[in-house]
Amino acid sequence: MRDHPHGQSGTHGSAHPEVWTGRATNRAQWLLSLGGCAFMALGIELAVDSAWTSGTAPLAMSVVGCIAAGLLVLFGTLAFVHVAVKVDKDCLEVRCGHIGLPRRRIPLSEVAGADFAPQVTPRHWGGWGYRWRPQKGTAVVVRRGEGLVLRLWDGHTFTITVDDAESAVRVIRDRLRPAPSGAAR
Repeated sequence: MRDHPHGQSGTHGSAHPEVWTGRATNRAQWLLSLGGCAFMALGIELAVDSAWTSGTAPLAMSVVGCIAAGLLVLFGTLAFVHVAVKVDKDCLEVRCGHIGLPRRRIPLSEVAGADFAPQVTPRHWGGWGYRWRPQKGTAVVVRRGEGLVLRLWDGHTFTITVDDAESAVRVIRDRLRPAPSGAAR
């Protein structure tokens, strides 16, 4: 068995690993999550140090608003600090962030083709994160750079920013082709 830079070791002399794995990371998201922490801290500060005698409703709304905005920013950014991609013999799975959500599984039987995208940018998709654009399809964009574009049989596309995307494209294309008769895979 030989080791592969991304993925697990191949078996039976195959050209590709049994399971290919890759990821992409955006460390700038950690900085954005600090903004969420600041909103939450402001909400807590308001709740603890304010005189609640001069208007409970406006103060309560401010506290709840700051904490809610902080949680949304914090979890929204942390969900897209990194993306992990796994391709096995049956499907491609994308997991975002540290808890793996959002997650998407695409059976390879639904994939018509795979292409390498040398430059995927958040600007083209309307920002970082899990994106949908009517004319472009769906994407998971965690950073600027290379990516993988799946062409699905239903006419949609699914784009993922991932390191070593060319390798993922080769593995997927190999699995989409039927094995020649009599050839061992």
